[in-house]
Amino acid sequence: MNRAFRVGPLALTAFLIVIASPAANAAESRIFRTELVNVRAEILADGLVHPWGMAFLPDGAVLVTERPGRLRIFSKGKISAPIPGVPKVYAHGQGGLLDVALAKDFAKRGTIFLSFAQAGRHGAGTAVARAKLVREGDHARLENTKIIFSTKRKTGNRQYGSRIVVDRDGSLFVTTGDGGQEKRAQDFFDAAGAVLHINPDGSIPADNPFPDGKKGLPQIWSKGHRNIEGAAIDPTTDRLWTVEHGPKGGDELNHPEAGKNYGWPVISYGTNYDGTKIGIGTHAPGYEQPVYYWDPSIAPSGLAIYSGSMFPEWRGDFLVGALKFELVARLHRNDSGKIVHEERMFKRAFGRIRDVRQAPDGSVWLLTDEENGAIIRLSRAR
Repeated sequence: MNRAFRVGPLALTAFLIVIASPAANAAESRIFRTELVNVRAEILADGLVHPWGMAFLPDGAVLVTERPGRLRIFSKGKISAPIPGVPKVYAHGQGGLLDVALAKDFAKRGTIFLSFAQAGRHGAGTAVARAKLVREGDHARLENTKIIFSTKRKTGNRQYGSRIVVDRDGSLFVTTGDGGQEKRAQDFFDAAGAVLHINPDGSIPADNPFPDGKKGLPQIWSKGHRNIEGAAIDPTTDRLWTVEHGPKGGDELNHPEAGKNYGWPVISYGTNYDGTKIGIGTHAPGYEQPVYYWDPSIAPSGLAIYSGSMFPEWRGDFLVGALKFELVARLHRNDSGKIVHEERMFKRAFGRIRDVRQAPDGSVWLLTDEENGAIIRLSRAR
């Protein structure tokens, strides 16, 4: 694993808006100068309430979740009415409807996956459901909605995670938060503060580290995570990467590996919000180091690993959304895979960036986590 690389704000490059002009059928279109390329940003739609995740459909439409519990389709410049059939969502605090992903065989079966906060007798937790998306003309619905995994439901309204990443074999990586109860991240018989690995029907993949359940939950892939809200598979290496929120400082980029412990709350590069030390420091035997971390915290959210042709200058780079600093961080890797540079783009231009996705045409799409949330498309400017 690469040695952790710490950066401060003075070492980073800010963006410069060079042109602002109205765009047809869009609320706003601007051109930004980044370090390597000029980027056009177009607001494709707004009026969404805390949009959280999106997934591109084969026909060019896009599924979008809203945290209060609505799933919509963005198609041909319009946002659909809420799609019926979404499971009951616990929409309180940081909870609600979270991520959405398409099954590997979506084109054949129409299966999608949703992660969300689920209420129970003793509180709420993160759950995953599968359903069939049925579209008939301008109308859509979910059928055969079924919950395939749930974490323990405990008190607290924060730190649910959660991203869903579909691997090349069709299995799912699902990220969770510690629910604001940090000790849960070190309990290998608790799915909180973890990366989970399950099959599309909720069963256990054979390559999981604890398939028999004797040393940990059979769904667990890795533990010791605080609150993972960004995850992606590197299309070149097939490796899973995640970004997670630290406390006061100590946000992390990791590539979680089977059975490994990523330290929270035993080790951290952050501190408690009152400035006191967390755990035993930044290193300890048996705990993995982050590949990269942020101090101060940027509050990282969505993650994309760029592989498109529209921005060849960014190919192989991590694009990380940030809530607190309202930006997209581009992490550049050298030929050996080491992160050697960070560029902070679009700072304070759009609001809190909740999700970052690469579209099939190579453009980059963003969601803003606002009461009046927006879908933004980034394309190459001439």
